[in-house]
Amino acid sequence: MAHLRVLSTAPISSTPIHILEQVAPVEISPATDEESLLSRLSGTIAIVARGVEAKITRRLIEAASELRVIGRPGAGYDTVDVVAATERKIPVIIAPVSGFAVAEGALALLMAIVKKIPFGDGLVKQGQWHRRYEYSTGDMAEHTLGIVGLGRIGARLARLVQPFEMTVLGYDPLISPESMRDSGVEVVGFNELLERSDYVSLHLPLSEETRGFLNRERVSRMKRGAVLINTARGGVIESLDVLADALDSGQLGAVGLDVFPTEPPDHTHRLFKDPRLVCAPHMLGVSEIAMERIYRSMATDMVAVLRDERPKFCVNPEILP
Repeated sequence: MAHLRVLSTAPISSTPIHILEQVAPVEISPATDEESLLSRLSGTIAIVARGVEAKITRRLIEAASELRVIGRPGAGYDTVDVVAATERKIPVIIAPVSGFAVAEGALALLMAIVKKIPFGDGLVKQGQWHRRYEYSTGDMAEHTLGIVGLGRIGARLARLVQPFEMTVLGYDPLISPESMRDSGVEVVGFNELLERSDYVSLHLPLSEETRGFLNRERVSRMKRGAVLINTARGGVIESLDVLADALDSGQLGAVGLDVFPTEPPDHTHRLFKDPRLVCAPHMLGVSEIAMERIYRSMATDMVAVLRDERPKFCVNPEILP
């Protein structure tokens, strides 16, 4: 197998490299554009599709004649053409084992906004300590959090906020009401969640059904002055313009984002000039423990496929023997 390789679209840690090298050497692509990846497909039996910039397109999948497995380090797989992979009977591996880190990140964004941490940090560093008497921070207690999407991450967030004396609402048409109640949420319809929630946190996968899910009309139904948190996928929100307009009108009181419709986003967009936006560069789910778990799970499952064994987490299991 000396001429074969595992191709990673971006740098990965030593953990998955050591696991994957059991079957073939690992090569890191110097670029993520389609042409660069196409030029490295000869002998490629596995692709680690790291990063949202690297799109594993139909063209790539059809050109990779020796490709046997695609791995995504995380729970999302919208960067992979799963239909094309399935047609070629190539398993697409995911690693939905880091929900705890994303849930912690969503809570961190929310608390940073509610407690005005970035603003307070600026006052101290600018020598404006005396201005602390002009402001007060917000509260978690006696407020309502609406969680849209009660899978692993949304359910974890619901459990994390239980000590805060909050009302927690949940909406997810794919999860049974019993399971949502087990996470400590009051099950409601989507419109009711928007109307009642002081804070809304999105935890939806990105698909054709959820792309642009939170649009201008739905934002208009939200409780005036509500805080919106998105640590899911940027594409579930219609556009940055929708958020900027809602902040300008006061419909939204603040926004916390770890994800954006296009990544990296256009940082010159007027939204990024608004101090009521707190954001991070899609990094809240990549904690040290989370990435160790993700890489180990993904690489182990990829090796299983290459050894004709059954993986644990596969998007298209119907093609497995």
